[in-house]
Amino acid sequence: MPSLLVMDLRQLQTFLAVVDHGSFTAASRALHTVQSNVSGHIARLEKELGVTLLDRTTGLPTAEGAVVVERARRIQAEFSALTADVHSVATEVAGPARIGLIGTTARWLVPRLIETIAGRHPLVSVEIHDATTTSLLLQLHSGAIELAVLTMPTNDPEVVTTPLFTEDRLIAMPTTDPLAAISQSRPLTLADLDNHPLIIEPKGRPFRDQLDALFAERGYTLATKAEVDGTRLVASLTFEGFGASLLPASAISNRTDIDWFTARVDGLPRRAVGLATRRHGLLSAPARALRDALHDVISDLAEEQPGIHPHFSPDL
Repeated sequence: MPSLLVMDLRQLQTFLAVVDHGSFTAASRALHTVQSNVSGHIARLEKELGVTLLDRTTGLPTAEGAVVVERARRIQAEFSALTADVHSVATEVAGPARIGLIGTTARWLVPRLIETIAGRHPLVSVEIHDATTTSLLLQLHSGAIELAVLTMPTNDPEVVTTPLFTEDRLIAMPTTDPLAAISQSRPLTLADLDNHPLIIEPKGRPFRDQLDALFAERGYTLATKAEVDGTRLVASLTFEGFGASLLPASAISNRTDIDWFTARVDGLPRRAVGLATRRHGLLSAPARALRDALHDVISDLAEEQPGIHPHFSPDL
């Protein structure tokens, strides 16, 4: 096994710059250095590891290079956190805090969160990532973000998730959908959804797994018109008249220029939203400050949001 004692952070930073910018030339411009320095750092890193990290023809990482990319990003994030922590001990909490949120939650949470952290810790710069739960977990693993607000459960042994709130789910549909007329005369139930085509998330996602289990228990058929990973896209398709879907309350549009209808469905489980962090990671001081602000903002705002319940109940 090659010795890593002479490896330094500059080599890893240079390698990531080549991967991120696509070429040695572009990396040298981004790093404000000459191309020969970039080539030298990469060559020394490859020599120390005893492998080829970059395909010189395509500019893409090799299989070994992909492993180094993942580890290097974590190392880079830890060094950034170390600098922020040291500075925060000596003076005020300062540095970057990177958080990812599912889009429907980000819409009502982010504005107040940014205002709150700016008021408490003006030297903390908040970086927001808007993505699906699946994507946020990948970013959390890579070190691109330190905190992730996502749907629960994650079923990921490498992260720790604490509950933040639950929110009601409603059926949203074009006004021409047969269920819209039924809901005018009586409450809808899961039986009404038996074999009714829905725009729904793919198998393996938490809510889809819940639905599959519920329908199987009752002998119902979960009919899918389309499988879409991304709540906002599901909502957009519904609001454009493509079909019915089951949406969390925060995804319901307040537009008045579209022909759509929403209704409650008895027995439909709520969506649980939690805060995820890496199990073996140590949050930086700015990230800890952002986490505390997040909890306070949710406590203040959640009850003002229709269908949001800030106190998580295990039986929901």
